[in-house]
Amino acid sequence: MGGAKMYGNYNIAGDDFVHQITTALGNPPDLTIQYFHLSSDLIGCCIFIKTITDLEKIENYIIRPLIEAPALKTEHPERIIQAVNYVFSAIPVIVIKKTDFSKCVQSILEGHVILFIPPNKEVLLIDVSKYLYREIAESKSEPTIRGPHDSFIESIESNISLVRKRLKTPHLRMEECTLGDSTQTKVITAYLQDVASPEVVNEFRNRIGSIKTDSILESAYIEEWIQDKTFTPFPTLYNTDRPDVVTAHLLEGRVVVFIDGAPNVLIGPCTFFQFFIAAEDYYQRADVASVLRWLRFFSFLLSILLPSTFVGIVSYHQELLPTPLLISFSAQREGVPFPAIVEALVMMVTLEILREAGLRMPRIAGQAISFVGAIVLGEAAVQAGLVSGSMVIVVAVTAISNFVTPAYSLGISQRLIQFALLFLAGFMGLYGVLCGVLFMLTHLVTLKSFGVPYFAPIAPTILADWKDTIIRVPRPSMKTLPKTMKPRRKDR
Repeated sequence: MGGAKMYGNYNIAGDDFVHQITTALGNPPDLTIQYFHLSSDLIGCCIFIKTITDLEKIENYIIRPLIEAPALKTEHPERIIQAVNYVFSAIPVIVIKKTDFSKCVQSILEGHVILFIPPNKEVLLIDVSKYLYREIAESKSEPTIRGPHDSFIESIESNISLVRKRLKTPHLRMEECTLGDSTQTKVITAYLQDVASPEVVNEFRNRIGSIKTDSILESAYIEEWIQDKTFTPFPTLYNTDRPDVVTAHLLEGRVVVFIDGAPNVLIGPCTFFQFFIAAEDYYQRADVASVLRWLRFFSFLLSILLPSTFVGIVSYHQELLPTPLLISFSAQREGVPFPAIVEALVMMVTLEILREAGLRMPRIAGQAISFVGAIVLGEAAVQAGLVSGSMVIVVAVTAISNFVTPAYSLGISQRLIQFALLFLAGFMGLYGVLCGVLFMLTHLVTLKSFGVPYFAPIAPTILADWKDTIIRVPRPSMKTLPKTMKPRRKDR
């Protein structure tokens, strides 16, 4: 801090408050303590972290206006803060006592400047925070051909502005809280007061309020805390980085959770069928959207049932196959040293390894490894007689079907279910597959998401909601809000 600076009999460089701030923060290299003369006998002190503050604002809007202001005298020290605060009439300033030390430290860590003028017992907190964020770009996880191409980023203020740009209603309510003892992450819960069910809103409020942890770094941290405590492979909260999707769900009575530093937003309550609905369904004609939804449903069933059904038939129920097809399969499997269950497991595990390698490596190299690796390994395995050609086709179709689902979180669930049904088929044949499917359906109808049945509107049956679930009717026919969400009003 340099040599001692005196004002009257006051040694500002040896001030206990400055020393306490420095000690509390561990004297980091980006902590800046800047002194300047307010008058011939008065010295001010700014304390801030330069890596998260706007240095140009500090110079132009804090230090320069104070230096150029009429000279402040020290005959009335108790009036100094009021006089300085008057200089900042155009920018927001908070006046607190020096004794509120924890507030001062936390404010510095949030990008505030502490303006300290001894021997006054009050300090000024001025927000000049400046964080680096990437620009708003197209969503990479939920791409679209027709529709908005903007997506959320890591700034919670920017994300909320993208929603407010689309939702200009006074009924939008936002509740802010801070979670994480170490990260002090800002979390905002949003909903439409005239639409969202009060019970659902209160349930969100209570679950978020009960979170006790030291860190919140991404939306998944909060998801694990507030999701329904049920052992299930299915996601009970929806997440997206698209502002148009968030806006649409708010209009249907759902609750949205924004997390500072995370581009993904949590949405609830959600149902099983919600994961098959893409944003682009509402930017296409109703008949086209309905056909695409049915294609996604079919792809889901194909991905979870095809490997297990193939293994069950080949291993236990060959009589179900037509004779020419059975002869073809038998010829392909001649010389393969492993049973069908082992063959399928080896191929599917290899596919998962290639998928992970493609995700973790640089994008260009990852795509090359995924495609080339799958083709080369599949062909080499068939040539070596380790697997049959029909098994390669089954696994390839299964892998492609996995990617049809719009929601990545449900895609992970599909892969888990595939392996579970595959094991059942390997030990019990189609009977095991049937038992697994019945167990999955029973599990789905018992799940709930914030009090809303997960398998609605099928179980319980709500026929009015089928018009935007199983199919999508033309927009003029969608005059009511989904009854599944228990909205406060019925009409859109």
